[in-house]
Amino acid sequence: MCELKELVEVGMKFHGHKCPAMPLGLRAAIAAMRVLGVEKAQDKELYLISETGKGHAAGCFLDGLMVATGCTYGKSNIEKKYYNKMAFTLVERATGKAVRVRLKDEFFKNLLFKSPFVKLRKDGVPPQDVPAEIADPLVEKVLSMPEEMFLEIGEMTKIDLPQGKGCFDAEPCAKCGEMTFTNKLENGICEACRS
Repeated sequence: MCELKELVEVGMKFHGHKCPAMPLGLRAAIAAMRVLGVEKAQDKELYLISETGKGHAAGCFLDGLMVATGCTYGKSNIEKKYYNKMAFTLVERATGKAVRVRLKDEFFKNLLFKSPFVKLRKDGVPPQDVPAEIADPLVEKVLSMPEEMFLEIGEMTKIDLPQGKGCFDAEPCAKCGEMTFTNKLENGICEACRS
């Protein structure tokens, strides 16, 4: 529980507001890592395929996934599918072991979406303006409830991810003159200038 409390603190600072979806992402990611028998990625040891999309609470869920797994856009070990689902697949690169985790339908539909928090959000109240007496109990419930109440953890599978080396060479684009990593130069011209 100590690790979860620390992750929640980091997650809240990173995420910027208190809501139930970010801690749901933390808990879901911890469950996936446990199933795979892995630790948080320091570099690219893990790869996350998010199904979250945009324009809804799943963005908050994704922030929790990133904080817990160490998969980030900066490290290029995360991919976002725009399926608009509270679901993701976590892959251990070295072995290809993978597990898909999602919120259970009943939890998603009944407990989460019928909560006073979500009702206020539907009415246009920004998450940071939801009163603590509404947000705090829901967040505490998310942090304390047994994961089998809200998570569906799939069977372990295998995914072969393409392996590649990072590019550490850059040259100026022949058209715009901006330094560009050479793996995105074609005939000396960057992708931005070619489009």
